[in-house]
Amino acid sequence: MESWITNIMEQYGYWGVFLLIALENIFPPVPSEVILTFGGFMTNTTDLSVLGVIGASTAGSVFGAVILYRIGLFLDVERLENIIERYGHILRLTKNDITRADAWFDKYGIWTVLICRLVPLIRSLISIPAGMSNMNFWLFLLFTTIGTLIWNTILVNIGAAVGSNWHEIVEKMDVFSNFVYAILFILFVLAILWYLKKRKERK
Repeated sequence: MESWITNIMEQYGYWGVFLLIALENIFPPVPSEVILTFGGFMTNTTDLSVLGVIGASTAGSVFGAVILYRIGLFLDVERLENIIERYGHILRLTKNDITRADAWFDKYGIWTVLICRLVPLIRSLISIPAGMSNMNFWLFLLFTTIGTLIWNTILVNIGAAVGSNWHEIVEKMDVFSNFVYAILFILFVLAILWYLKKRKERK
């Protein structure tokens, strides 16, 4: 996949960066670390500029995030509640669980979007619950853009600074990503255990 990504960027320049980053947001397994650091490296060997790569990648990222936000709007809480009402007994979920989660996101969703845009994997997926909770679109767009701009600026500048050694940054980012995935998995398991304990106490 890495060679395919770099070939696209070498052929299409800013448009390649835009399209690949948009795809990365819709299909998270596409690694933004490779796209951004290689884009930074290309500013040393082509006519691409650091600001141009940051601008193209940010535009592509926000474009992809808006698509996922729209998907979340389509799913919305009411549709999810209907699904839970029909199949929730399998997952031991109730409509009240969905309502509480939606209320939490209404309260903290803006900052959640901003922070999650700086975390591998969930940086893309966070757009779906934002849409499902009907977060104000312009606030979503603002905080998504801010978080995305920070992430892209850091990685593009690192790629430009290390030059042909950009592969080393990708390898280190892979280690960081695996660490984040492990933490997220542990938190997910702990959340399930806490939830089951609370349900047992209520009964």
